[in-house]
Amino acid sequence: MNKTVTVALAQLDLVVGDISGNTDRIIEYAERARADLHADLVIFPELSICGYPPEDLLFHSGLRHRVMEAVERVRDSVRGIAVLFGFPEYDGDDIFNSCVVFKDGRHLAIYRKKVLPNYRVFDEVRYFTPGKDAAVFSLNGIRIGLNICEDVWQAGPTQAARAAGAEVILVINGSPYELDSQQIREDVVRDRVRASNVPVVYVNMVGGQDELVFDGGSFVMDAEGEILLRAPPFIEYMQVIELAADASGVVPKVDLAEPIEALPVTEKSVYGALVCGTRDYVRKHGFPGVVLGLSGGIDSALILAIACDAIGADRVRALMMPFRYTSNMSQEDAAEQVATLGVQYDVVPIEPLYEAATGVLADLFKGLEEDVTEENIQARCRGLLLMAVSNKTSRMLLTTGNKSEMAVGYATLYGDMAGGFAPIKDCSKTMVYRLARYRNSISNVIPERVITRPPSAELRPNQKDSDSLPDYSVLDPILEAFIEEDLSVAEIAERGFDRDVVIRVLEMVKRNEYKRRQAPPGIRISSRAFGRDWRYPITSRYTFPD
Repeated sequence: MNKTVTVALAQLDLVVGDISGNTDRIIEYAERARADLHADLVIFPELSICGYPPEDLLFHSGLRHRVMEAVERVRDSVRGIAVLFGFPEYDGDDIFNSCVVFKDGRHLAIYRKKVLPNYRVFDEVRYFTPGKDAAVFSLNGIRIGLNICEDVWQAGPTQAARAAGAEVILVINGSPYELDSQQIREDVVRDRVRASNVPVVYVNMVGGQDELVFDGGSFVMDAEGEILLRAPPFIEYMQVIELAADASGVVPKVDLAEPIEALPVTEKSVYGALVCGTRDYVRKHGFPGVVLGLSGGIDSALILAIACDAIGADRVRALMMPFRYTSNMSQEDAAEQVATLGVQYDVVPIEPLYEAATGVLADLFKGLEEDVTEENIQARCRGLLLMAVSNKTSRMLLTTGNKSEMAVGYATLYGDMAGGFAPIKDCSKTMVYRLARYRNSISNVIPERVITRPPSAELRPNQKDSDSLPDYSVLDPILEAFIEEDLSVAEIAERGFDRDVVIRVLEMVKRNEYKRRQAPPGIRISSRAFGRDWRYPITSRYTFPD
């Protein structure tokens, strides 16, 4: 007779530090999986009890006590179904990134993550001790092995589970989004599957956590490497599968009402990540809404669309703050966009504020020519107004800078860089244009002139970005080669770029590190974003001769 296990994959959006709330949701979904889906086992993501990544909260003794109580609560509360969830396991001075399986109050297995990632955004060696042993448990006669996230990126843990008798491997994950991440994960798991000849059930978390967005994309892969289920990205999701065992091994069976979710297209997935990350940052911090400065340019136009898609137009407020250099086109396009989206809109000229500031400074600046200082005063007048509205209304201020600007310092500290969250901080200017086109393919919310006109900060007469920067078609690939690939001047120049331009760009990046250290957090979508995985020194005499 065939042996079967019905497994529910619970792809949830959990909150770091909300031990009680996360535990409530684990118990709730376990009950739903049992009662509504008739599952034998429900699987939750990595560190689901405390949320991921908990960072230095792990060192707080209060967290330790809450986690221990939460694990016991799940063990004692869930009945009629086995439950697998991740938690930080404290053992003396050691902390392990662990998962445990309970059924009806009985302990079936515990597994400690063996491979601790310590690169890019990951810093697990700082917190965790690596596990040593494989973990395999039996449910309804099927032998089930366990891995946690990074374990599956190396052959050893999967091979160890297979050697211990696993007929199928469950992998729970806290794998953040970046470009092409879903394809990369599936390719890695396919290598493990083909080497071990057992199917894999891969459950990932979903939702925004500071700079990171977890995209979900949980999947089931059979022993031949074929995808049988791929969960939709950026939303919570629960689906059951059946693991059926006979003499030939374990075969996953999936009954889907809809076709398998397709692999994401770049613009669609990046836009989804930005919406998800913005929504969760606002929601998890309890802000009633957001405010932003709408300039009539491409960056703020895109962020306005993202904000409305994330939290609804009724919770978004936009300010146009014109000055003598603000074109009629900018004012017309901003007004058109807010009318299309239906957001609260205010026009607040900054001329009186600017005149007051420069009047106070007149004696201090006597005999000095006007320069970028006056441009920065304009930006800081706008920042002052936006922060005042944010303070008074409790709405979070969204900043509108992109990665290209953040890289070379084409932004004003305490001006347009002021704010609480930067949705497109990791999007190059080139990507911003692609995303604007993508969003308009859904519905036309960004005026066409905003996309086609030459970009300008409009801080002096007839100003264009190209006055100060190389064309973005040149700038962005140079920045990507340096920031994300760590290439030298010579290696970048070999790709067809002028050596002097490359050196100029890299020196601008180095010179503006102090600004980036003071910038608000923003959503990571690339393999290397400014933030937790960029650690260049502020004080440095390094130059770029090669």
